[in-house]
Amino acid sequence: MKKPRAAVGSGHRKQAASQKEREKRVLSSKQAKPSAPDGCAGTIPDCPEVSTGLARQPEEVEMQVSISPYHLFRDTAEVTAFRGNLLSWYDQEKRDLPWRRWVEHEVDLDKRAYAVWVSEVMLQQTQVATVINYYTRWMQKWPTLQDLASASLEEVNELWAGLGYYSRGRRLQEGARKIVEELGGHMPRTAEALKQLLPGVGRYTAGAIASIAFGQAAGVVDGNVVRVLCRVRAIGADPSSTVVSQQLWSLAQQLVDPARPGDFNQAAMELGATVCTPQHPHCSQCPVQGLCRAHQKVEQEHLSTSQHLLGSPNIEECAPNTEQCQLCPPLTKPWDPTLGVTNFPRKASRKPPREECSATCILEQPKALGGARILLVQRPKSGLLAGLWEFPSVTLEPSEKHQHKALLQELQNWAGPLPEGCLQHFGEVVHIFSHIKLTYQVYGLAMEGQIPVTSTPPGSRWVTREEFRTAAVSTAMKKVFRVYEGQQPGTCKGSKRSQVTTPSSWKKTSRGQQVLDSFFRPHISTNVPIPNTAAE
Repeated sequence: MKKPRAAVGSGHRKQAASQKEREKRVLSSKQAKPSAPDGCAGTIPDCPEVSTGLARQPEEVEMQVSISPYHLFRDTAEVTAFRGNLLSWYDQEKRDLPWRRWVEHEVDLDKRAYAVWVSEVMLQQTQVATVINYYTRWMQKWPTLQDLASASLEEVNELWAGLGYYSRGRRLQEGARKIVEELGGHMPRTAEALKQLLPGVGRYTAGAIASIAFGQAAGVVDGNVVRVLCRVRAIGADPSSTVVSQQLWSLAQQLVDPARPGDFNQAAMELGATVCTPQHPHCSQCPVQGLCRAHQKVEQEHLSTSQHLLGSPNIEECAPNTEQCQLCPPLTKPWDPTLGVTNFPRKASRKPPREECSATCILEQPKALGGARILLVQRPKSGLLAGLWEFPSVTLEPSEKHQHKALLQELQNWAGPLPEGCLQHFGEVVHIFSHIKLTYQVYGLAMEGQIPVTSTPPGSRWVTREEFRTAAVSTAMKKVFRVYEGQQPGTCKGSKRSQVTTPSSWKKTSRGQQVLDSFFRPHISTNVPIPNTAAE
């Protein structure tokens, strides 16, 4: 086995000791308040750790429930085998990722912890392939806590644009400033201190930083680990319930290897991400297949079918009366032979996103001095997409018939008097946020021939198209702008809508219908569907 790397070398012992004393003083000087994971409370839209399905419950609550030994590891030999098999596999199969290289070669504890922190926050609710480029650019721009603390929120939002869950970047910067201004520039050294002292850091992120950067034997549970543990121990109850959540954290803490806690936690997450996947797991490649209850059940099903020996006693099962076990699937959710190991974990029920409508307009000055300009306005400092820039927009009821008038009024609030007749509709964009399905009605208004806007009120600015592409705007606004660019709207100078690109859906209509469409085109909105992307 690979020799474990010491998390804290002898050269750092004095630094670590003084840091722990500082943390004790800070913790004792404040009244600790119960906190939800990573700053989440209720149903805040930008809470990255909520969707792992784990209940946000006090960690110290004692479970007064019945749990069968079937769902536990029977002895230390099983735990040791699980650790050894998983770490041996990880040493051979782990992916080469920039944050792993950074941690491996970084000797400064604060820089190492900072690198882990950034990667863990970015990876919440976001695929690895997407994060790599963002992480690389972030660490090139702000390689230390001090660099991030001195950055502006606008710079942070610009780099984060498109990654989604924008409050993550804001909390990272808030945490960096707190460390620099209040903690002497040193990261807290334990999971408990990290969770207590840093904004947006919950139980998972704190455990990941403490184990990977500082070598603390702290277990972690994210969506990948939930899936691995539920299958390995055949846990079929709702993973979002308090009982199951607490049991998963207990298992994770029991399993974490004290000699290589960071590697072990990364190995468990890697296994869930690459082998024990949600829909099509690669069980033949799994290093802990021999300890997996779900796989054993599948094998027994196959054996029973081939030998026509239903109910064969060769496999261990849970208590006959599953109502007595809080980790077994409910009787209303029996085993489905067609699903195999993907019977576990049980999929938590989710509320469908609420539907909202908005009208938004790209207001452009095609002949502005120095090149064409488009108007952006800044969103409020709190709430959804806080502090980002967008095109002027108004919220609508789905059946509202006066969106032209409402949108024109909003535009005039920012740009002064505008001609109503030139407001053109180009289609709609549907974008899915974590909790909202938002439909944007896309309008455009070109101000050619109008008086140039030389001054703008606070919270607005005129930008070029190139500046727009690098601005702190959401993915939804980029999709809106693609519709506008694709349609190439006419201007107020007597232009005709015939310049607009014809939607593909019109190409198969009859000649008579095309004539009618051409006649009414200045008044008919074209619906240009945009494929949904991952939730932002």
